Amino acid sequence: MGIGPPPPSGLTMAYLKLSEMKSSASGEVSAGAETGTIEFQFNPKEFQVEKSAKWQSHNTAGSKNAGPAQYIGANPAAMTLEMFLDASEASGGDVSKDVQKLIDACTPTEASQGKDKPVPPAVSFGWDKVYFVGYIEKVTAKYTLFQSNGKPIRAVCTISLKELPKKEPAQNPTSGALSAFATRQFLEGDSLAGIAYQEYGDPTLWRSIAEVNGIDDPMSIPPGRHLMVPSATEAAGGAL
Repeated sequence: MGIGPPPPSGLTMAYLKLSEMKSSASGEVSAGAETGTIEFQFNPKEFQVEKSAKWQSHNTAGSKNAGPAQYIGANPAAMTLEMFLDASEASGGDVSKDVQKLIDACTPTEASQGKDKPVPPAVSFGWDKVYFVGYIEKVTAKYTLFQSNGKPIRAVCTISLKELPKKEPAQNPTSGALSAFATRQFLEGDSLAGIAYQEYGDPTLWRSIAEVNGIDDPMSIPPGRHLMVPSATEAAGGAL
């Protein structure tokens, strides 16, 4: 599954390798059996990789300063790159078919279409080595040159890749939950019901905070103790 003419001899060309997605028993997703390769006609001038993390700050009652930021988890890494297509020197050239190959890589694979959760192919971007493994989230094609009959013979495709989902490591050794807990300090005058109201808008969810912290008597919490605070979803759903 190539795009464009063969590369000059000895030149290493970038490529997008397509594979079936596979899931492990632990929930991590990875690239499985290879289904095809889209080779670049021209190597990209540049590509960009982005990675960010989620942090959350909790204000302490009576304090003018924000509390320390708590790590919630990592956002999926993302990559953006451009693919230049040129069929201007080919007889009857037309780059629309090559663009369609990239668009098709955004759709579910044939092997997964009959399943409950169809998935797109896993995509590995390589150029001498593999730089990124994910799936194509978006393709934007800009046609820049046309034949007199209207057939496009040049195009620039911007390809956005998103990292494959990974299992989050357990953050709380007591419960073994996969999501990280925020923390806050219990101060003089605080109550679990008051904290639940501040965190969730529902004071009746105080039992979730008590459970994750192993608190049997909510009236005997010493001031200064640091409490783990589950997310609103976990507190409301009892997923502790």
